[in-house]
Amino acid sequence: KRGYVKAGPWTPECVVEHPEAVKQLHREFLRAGADVMQAFTFYASDDKLANRGNRASAQYSCAGINAASCKIVREVANEGDALVAGGISQCPSYLSKLPKEQVQGEFKIQLDQFVKNKVDFIICEYFEHIEEMEWAIEESLKTGMVVAASMCIGPEGDLHGVSAGECAVRMAKAGAQVVGVNCHFDPMMSLDAVEKMKAGLEKENLNVHLMVQPLGFHTPDASKQGFIDLPEFPFGLEPRILTRWDMHKFARRAYDMGVRYIGGCCGFEPYHTRAIAEELAIERGGKPAGSEKHDMWGDGLRMHTKPWVRARASKEYWENLNPASGRPYSAAVSKSDSWGVTKGDDMLSQQKAETTDQDIEVLQQYKVQYVR
Repeated sequence: KRGYVKAGPWTPECVVEHPEAVKQLHREFLRAGADVMQAFTFYASDDKLANRGNRASAQYSCAGINAASCKIVREVANEGDALVAGGISQCPSYLSKLPKEQVQGEFKIQLDQFVKNKVDFIICEYFEHIEEMEWAIEESLKTGMVVAASMCIGPEGDLHGVSAGECAVRMAKAGAQVVGVNCHFDPMMSLDAVEKMKAGLEKENLNVHLMVQPLGFHTPDASKQGFIDLPEFPFGLEPRILTRWDMHKFARRAYDMGVRYIGGCCGFEPYHTRAIAEELAIERGGKPAGSEKHDMWGDGLRMHTKPWVRARASKEYWENLNPASGRPYSAAVSKSDSWGVTKGDDMLSQQKAETTDQDIEVLQQYKVQYVR
């Protein structure tokens, strides 16, 4: 949206190409109340940076991109009182059915930079399969740092059929001190998954902290793989964006459930984070700096020139608002693609060569013939 990241590979090399843009985004979230600044290292493993025509690995190297990410985020975190997290995520090597040692080798290149640049803790995030998550936790623990583990799954569990509760148990037993979910689903669906995780952990008498970092989009119609199955992904999701008032409800429910690491993933804007901080202002001991120009529940509208707008300066009005989309012919929900393709399917094997027009035609034909 800001012109620095390409949808698809998600281009973490922008930390090298446009460091000031990344710093500014970090600053906006810090001002909004974020307690953790996460280095922009998503999909920054060497195999992903060289996947399907991506030349970022050859141009900047995995180590170079991860080191630059750590330096940028630490500089901004030091402007406030925030912790710094380094993150690793699922990689093409696993989807291509390569052995454990090779997959963990991809993680290690990133983790070595996190150790060298002294991040405060590690987040293993955006894993669709509990097996790969266990490998990631195992490798991350070798750093000697606290490890948080967050899967991109919903209430149905991982893509090989392991339940959300069992995933939480296996993450905890692998050594993660914080477990939960991130991405792929909206706040309420994500909390439904965390509830299942919490129940699984309690049944096994496992005592770990809970985390949740959902999408900033409504996804009630998402199937097992979440919003990436929705036809609007990734360029038509704007009508699904949550309001700041939705975030208040999410933050309160999460806190009341016992979740203490509450954040966001794709679609989250700084004002969403500010809404979480404001909802939990009493618990946090105050509002963030970003509330300086934001009176809660529309109270700033008292200064508006139009009387009907001034009348909206109340919590009751905004808490009960059911926003319209402004699209008379737009459907309320969509039909997910639901191809059901995951690790183990040859179609998901990754490659260094670019995707050709012929490759796209084959995929389109497959959808017409086999996907209903």
